[in-house]
Amino acid sequence: QMQLVESGGGLVQPGGSLTLSCATRGGTFRPYAMGWYRQPPGKERELVATLTAGDSTNYADSVKGRFTISGDVSRNTVDLQMNNLKPEDTAVYYCNAESYGGLHLWGQGTQVTVSS
Repeated sequence: QMQLVESGGGLVQPGGSLTLSCATRGGTFRPYAMGWYRQPPGKERELVATLTAGDSTNYADSVKGRFTISGDVSRNTVDLQMNNLKPEDTAVYYCNAESYGGLHLWGQGTQVTVSS
């Protein structure tokens, strides 16, 4: 069974940068889109950014101009470059892959903490 594996989380000071990476392991899955979601402490999971197989991108308003999603959906890889991080970006970040049939696959999550 295919799994999504995230890497790159950690602790960073406000104004700093981090890059998250996601790749698949095992199985077969043909995504229509891949993306990143996050769940801040005590809040619901929310969309951060998505990338389609046609290279269309979508960002949450709160991260526009600071975060950049990139990758190759056809090869099941996606990265998230996060710049000018703020304390409110603190969350568990989840990689997501959506198939053409609407199935969703989730990674286990990686913690990002922005604090001085």
